[in-house]
Formats: sequence, structure tokens, C-alpha cells
Amino acid sequence: MASGEFDISHIRLGERPLIVCDVDDVVLQFIGPFQLFLQSQGHAFLPRSFRLHGNIVSQVDGLEIADPEVSRLIEEFFEAQELWQTPLDRVVETLDRLSEEADILFLTAMQPRFQDQRRRLLDRMGLLFPLLATEQPKGPIVHALHASRSLPVVFIDDMARNLHSVRDHVADCLLIHLMPNSPVHRFAPAASADITRASDWTHAAELIEAHFVSGIVTHAVPAA
Repeated sequence: MASGEFDISHIRLGERPLIVCDVDDVVLQFIGPFQLFLQSQGHAFLPRSFRLHGNIVSQVDGLEIADPEVSRLIEEFFEAQELWQTPLDRVVETLDRLSEEADILFLTAMQPRFQDQRRRLLDRMGLLFPLLATEQPKGPIVHALHASRSLPVVFIDDMARNLHSVRDHVADCLLIHLMPNSPVHRFAPAASADITRASDWTHAAELIEAHFVSGIVTHAVPAA
């Protein structure tokens, strides 16, 4: 493996469609639990922009928390994520149903050293699908996973930059922008017009199943 290349050699995909899915605020609640965690530490999150740094203040005097301290709080949250994070509505049953016809893989933007905690948390919820944790751009990783496969592929994320990254690296991928209706997400950068917004997991499943049907038809081998 070349220096800087992300190792996906242990991932095994079947001959069926692929769904690659972000985790925080897509599968697991993040911003709500993180706000509760901050309160337990004597801090508060002010939804003034789509950032964590610069928006966390002390509950004692209202002063902004310095960036290094915010980074430490984020790391402490991920260390203790099993105590705080819960699944989004209908995600468990929806992914379970979709897994009957597709391979599902979680691609989470998180330091790999917190992967064991996340793995235990997902397993406890019955979300047993493979997990990759990395802070590297997602487009090249999805490209490496999908490679030259002619099967349908789907990517789901709440961050426009990740959706754009995958769009730029993976042709014919269904890109789904799925994010919670939270005060902070109202500041989220908009995804480009060629990316589909899903209102919830029920809507996302409808989009995915329609993409699978169209993809199978498109890639069907004509009868002799």
C-alpha cells in the first residue's frame, strides 16, 4: 500500500449494489447528543454557523472556548460516544431491509482510534455492516471500493463537501443529502443541484430502491 493510501483491502463486496453511508447525523444522532455532552461539561453550543469551533461557550461566563479545548471536547465525546449517541428514526429497520439486496458499508469521518467504540455502538444497535473510519476525502475511497464494478452504487452523507467529493470521483453514483432538521444544520452549505435531498430514511429508501431498479435495467445484458 502506497504512503498515504487508505487501506480497504479487508473489505469484501458481493456481486450486488453497494450503499456507502456516513454515520454522524446520518445513522447516529450527533449534534443533539454532543450538545448534551457539552452541558455535562459546563459548556453550551451556540448555533451561529455550521462549525463546532468558534461556537462553544462556557455556561459560567459565556466566553468562547478556545479551539484546542474544543478539539479536546470533540475527542472526549467520541471516546464516550457509546454513552451518548442514538440512531436516527427508522435507520435500523431501513438498512436491514436494504441489506437484503445490497452491500452496505459505513464510511465515517472520524479519527481511526475511535473506531472500536463506534463498532461496539453500531453492533449494539444491530447495525453490523462493515465500518471504515478515516479523515481522508471520501471520493477516492468510494472510487477504490466501487472500482470498475457495473453495479449500482449509492452514497449518503450530511456534508455537501463529501457528496461533491464522491460525485467528482464516482460516475453514475446516486448521491443523497440526508441531514437532521437542527438549528446548526440550517447553516449547512448547500449541495449542488445534481445531488438529491432526502427528507428522512423512508424517503432515502425510496430513492435508493428506484436507483437500483434503473441501474439493473441499464446494466442488464441483452438477450441473445
